[in-house]
Amino acid sequence: METNASVEFFDGQFKLQVTRSELELNSFEKAALPFVSGSLLDFGCGLGNLALSAARRGSPVLALDASATAVDHVRTVARNERLPVRAERVDLRHYTTAESFDSVVSIGLLMFFDCATAWRQLDLLMSLVKPGGVAAINVLTQGTTFMGMFSAQGHCLFEQGELSRRFAGWDVLVDEGSIFPGPRETTKMFDTVIARRRG
Repeated sequence: METNASVEFFDGQFKLQVTRSELELNSFEKAALPFVSGSLLDFGCGLGNLALSAARRGSPVLALDASATAVDHVRTVARNERLPVRAERVDLRHYTTAESFDSVVSIGLLMFFDCATAWRQLDLLMSLVKPGGVAAINVLTQGTTFMGMFSAQGHCLFEQGELSRRFAGWDVLVDEGSIFPGPRETTKMFDTVIARRRG
């Protein structure tokens, strides 16, 4: 599989987190989890904290990531706990499927694609949500100054509010912006949208 600087960056981060047992849900995962039910696609699952939490509550999960470290970790935990999780290592920039899901989550991923790819994959994710199902999407937005994790192959800082506009015609349950400090006096700015597809 083709790799890039972003995948390598996070693969290194994931190795450290597994070694240190830093496996808590982040704030975005905590916000999304109460809305997740039924079958789940976790698109860019990382170490699978959300995917595994949903599976422990009975959701069958397809967990996808480009990091070998992440996928190996999710598979190991799922196997040890006998959880209904399929974890696959894929190139998320080009991934497609004919499956549909009750819940689709993509937290902190799409901004690592060039903009054309980010929008195409967002359209894909929205199309995979069953009527009455929920999508939870989180991205970095313009104004972010922490850029060290991005690949030369491209990235896409979303315009603030742009994500929620893509969900016109859905019932938007959460639409939040947030700001976090980054290393060396940098800033990370996020938009999070959780929306229900009308049936």
